Amino acid sequence: MTTAYFSHSSCPLHDMGRGHPEAPARLVAVEKGMSVVGVDRRVARRDAPQAPLDAIKRVHSPAYVDELVTFAPSRGRVRLDDDTYMNGHSLTAALHSAGALVAATDAVLAGEAANAFCAVRPPGHHAERDRAMGFCFFDNVAVGAAHALYAHGLRRVAILDFDVHHGNGTEDVLRNEPRALFCSSYQSPLFPFTSDDNGHDTLVKTPLKAGTPGSVFRQAVERDWLPALDAFAPDMIFVSAGFDAHRSDPLADLMLEAEDYQWVTERIVEAADRLCDGRVVSTLEGGYALDALAASSAVHIQALCEAGER
Repeated sequence: MTTAYFSHSSCPLHDMGRGHPEAPARLVAVEKGMSVVGVDRRVARRDAPQAPLDAIKRVHSPAYVDELVTFAPSRGRVRLDDDTYMNGHSLTAALHSAGALVAATDAVLAGEAANAFCAVRPPGHHAERDRAMGFCFFDNVAVGAAHALYAHGLRRVAILDFDVHHGNGTEDVLRNEPRALFCSSYQSPLFPFTSDDNGHDTLVKTPLKAGTPGSVFRQAVERDWLPALDAFAPDMIFVSAGFDAHRSDPLADLMLEAEDYQWVTERIVEAADRLCDGRVVSTLEGGYALDALAASSAVHIQALCEAGER
């Protein structure tokens, strides 16, 4: 089977202003990287639908969702926090970004695709239950995971987050969900400056010091994530694929290379083959050095394609 590739024409229209790192050019970079390695011809492209508000309200407070819908401007730009803005297309893009995870989950569980990648923006893993932050409005990956649990009746799901910034939003919205394992590697200290304590049995934090090379990242994944996955035995694995731990990224100071993203993706799909019939849904989070994003996302998607074609 093929890897499904979900995106939507509204995603590049979300624009937070000149010079903002979370820019429409990021999706152009993903496409460029895919073309360079030839993986653009191997994926099955699909338009992401809008997520139903009820699906989003499984992980966000209804009051917050309703307020964001009301607050969204029809033109111009409004500020939600110091680095998170909405323009006239932002709400539509956010709804389609969350909807990509819902549709990708449906496609993989229906056997229509081996796995899926969602090339969407705005990203999601900093959005907490009742607030937007860190470029994020809805926690896309958590919306997909909750959809798998509630709409499809899965017993357990895992979310693996290798963005350089801790997924505080995903931790927040899934804190009281024992059916969801959340593993997050990130540079510490760094935004959003959350505690490095695990806190509960289904939360695995892997903080990394500035300057950490890919070899240490790989050791940490083997030490922390892989045993936790085997013990938890999820029915499906979701990935928050942030590529901003790359050595070239301007917003952080880890030292990963594209090859490290290929390696971690291969470990994830191996675990999925072993535990949950290969079911993986991945979504774009960070990554702000465009050439590094192109190279890193390309090998990530290529590894998904190779797993699906086996």
